[in-house]
Amino acid sequence: MSDKERGYAHRVDILADATRVWRALTDSARLAHWCSPRAEIRARAGGLFRASVDRVTEFEARIDVFEPQRRLRLMYLPHPTLRAARSVMVDDFILDPVAGGTILRLLGSGIPGGAEWDAQYARLRLSWQQALTRLKVLVEREE
Repeated sequence: MSDKERGYAHRVDILADATRVWRALTDSARLAHWCSPRAEIRARAGGLFRASVDRVTEFEARIDVFEPQRRLRLMYLPHPTLRAARSVMVDDFILDPVAGGTILRLLGSGIPGGAEWDAQYARLRLSWQQALTRLKVLVEREE
């Protein structure tokens, strides 16, 4: 098992204000539309996020940071079908309001660097990229 960790960073520029982007992140019905069909969220500090971002593994996370229209950080709970990790996997959504829209950044970290995690890491990184593209389309189409 490797002690190294790896992560990913995604950026998406959305032609909508931060309020609409935030709603897409924190409303269960909207979340299910762009993230995964059974996704759900209890949107508050200490709340729960549950989704299958990679369509294979359903993850559960505790909401560690909850700053409306600014930041949502998820700390993933250990999952019984994944190998144990020495690190805590984290996804940090950061919203930056700019003229004409919002920059949404997703910083993922804490994914073990061992070869046994290679497939899971690749699925997570690619799946989040695809999901954020769906979020962008959803939010930009809303009136």
